[in-house]
Amino acid sequence: MSGEIKVLSDSARTAQDAATALGIQVGQIASSIVFKLPSGNPLLIVTSGRHRVNTDLVSRDLGVEGLGRADADYVKNVSGYSVGGVAPVGWLNAPEIILIDRALGEYEEVWAAAGHPHTVFPTSFDELLRVTGGTDAVVGD
Repeated sequence: MSGEIKVLSDSARTAQDAATALGIQVGQIASSIVFKLPSGNPLLIVTSGRHRVNTDLVSRDLGVEGLGRADADYVKNVSGYSVGGVAPVGWLNAPEIILIDRALGEYEEVWAAAGHPHTVFPTSFDELLRVTGGTDAVVGD
């Protein structure tokens, strides 16, 4: 990955916090959201900060019964990161499925958490697809 990690003076726990700190549009924030698949394995959705994940849409597209929201302990155990700083790469246990929000492709540069609530890094939609091995998908409204 080519971008350098930026340390923010304030927490970037929300997409809006990060966008404000960086002086960018909230849609340029690539938020890593963790869900539990029916198998119990993790699903990582890297979504644009401009919308929420539509779990019904994602479940239908994946052909699964439903998605469970992962609690903070589950997220920490599978990824190694705390909620608010979950990076899309470098997980302890790779997610079973990784989806990258197609809306992120509308921006030349996007910013993702770098493993801590005060750190972010610049990347692109194409780079996220390449380094995560994820699939591009419509994940929200």
